[in-house]
Amino acid sequence: MPGDAGYDTARTVWNAMIDRRPRMIVRAASVADVVAAVRLARELDLEIGVRCGGHNAAGFAVPDGGLMIDLTPMGGVRIDPVRRRARVQGGALLGALDQAAQAYGLATTAGNVSHTGVGGLTLGGGMGWLARQHGLACDNVISYTVVTAEGEVITASRDENPDLFWGLRGGGGNFGIVTEFEFALHHTGTRTLVAEFDFRAEDAVPVIERWRDLNAVAPRQATFTAAVDSGPAGPIATVGFVWVGDPEQGRRLLPAMRALGRPLASRVTTPSYLDLQQRNDTTGGHAYRRYAKGHYLRRFPTAAIEAFLLRGGTNLSSSPYLPGVDLQAHGGAIADVPEADAAFSHRGTMFEFGAGSRWTVPAEDDARMGAARAAGAALEPYASGVYVNSLTADELADGRRGVRRAYSAAKLARLTAVKTAYDPANVFHLNQNIRPAR
Repeated sequence: MPGDAGYDTARTVWNAMIDRRPRMIVRAASVADVVAAVRLARELDLEIGVRCGGHNAAGFAVPDGGLMIDLTPMGGVRIDPVRRRARVQGGALLGALDQAAQAYGLATTAGNVSHTGVGGLTLGGGMGWLARQHGLACDNVISYTVVTAEGEVITASRDENPDLFWGLRGGGGNFGIVTEFEFALHHTGTRTLVAEFDFRAEDAVPVIERWRDLNAVAPRQATFTAAVDSGPAGPIATVGFVWVGDPEQGRRLLPAMRALGRPLASRVTTPSYLDLQQRNDTTGGHAYRRYAKGHYLRRFPTAAIEAFLLRGGTNLSSSPYLPGVDLQAHGGAIADVPEADAAFSHRGTMFEFGAGSRWTVPAEDDARMGAARAAGAALEPYASGVYVNSLTADELADGRRGVRRAYSAAKLARLTAVKTAYDPANVFHLNQNIRPAR
């Protein structure tokens, strides 16, 4: 409760712009605790927020004046190396899953930042370095254990409540609170290779054109990446790839990468898989204010490359607040899954685009967010949709525009039917909300 020891820590999430005060925070240590919390919230008519990793930038986990269900104590992971299965509690972080599975040389698709929550990432789809080989995180879920809006505990799988299973694979936290995920694991080994090549942004258009074309024929072990950020001597464009598997096989791509152009600098490293999964972690992450915009791109023509390099500015370094922008390749096993198989959409994506800023000074809020919006708007003419986990609070506040970008009309209709069946009163609405039919 407000004033209790630990209250302020429990309500603090990854985005420091979120400063809300729940009426109470229930730190659930068991499924029974989650059931009790849901029933209490409904009895008291309190909004429910659910916290796992707390990474959602909109801060859905923290309901002002509501009841926050903190799943953090439910962070356990159990590995069955013979069946290649992982049972992961709803409050676990990706790093806990990675650590437990890698003890046997196993892994499953699990994001790019180890302190992200398994729950939020997976329910929205779940991109990671293994996705081109083994599909998204949601494609690797065998079953879900779910606490419903009525406080009942049910299982969702292909054979049991298959409509709910379909919706949970990309439909977000709309249908209940997942207290356990069962994942399929894969023999990945423990080795990786990361290659990065830096170019002056003003020279990078032909480089990125060739990098884009090379991506189209790249092996599935390779996930191509690109980024633009500010450097001391001007903006730098970085292109490269992440390879999960035998590094010596990954090195076969290096001659083609080096033929892209003459870089200012290059880095080829061979981190362990666990180190790879932690290389994008941020220290002091909860101290930063954050805002980001994203798109899915089915195509990336030269005009889009030019807009990518400008980052929403009028020239390559027109503002001190220009966000960092990046691309991560999709395709491979992601596109193998039939579009109708799960709620997750846009499986024909070529690249996922993101524009993000982090800062500490509140007076910079408007400028930082405005610059990220401008970078997003510059790429919007080439966008085919958006990752549901990337939707911003302003997109979600604007009626259903955000979720319409995330799902096709047919999928949105089916998601609405699942929502109506499992949460007709929209108890779970602090999310990328699918409204029930009534």
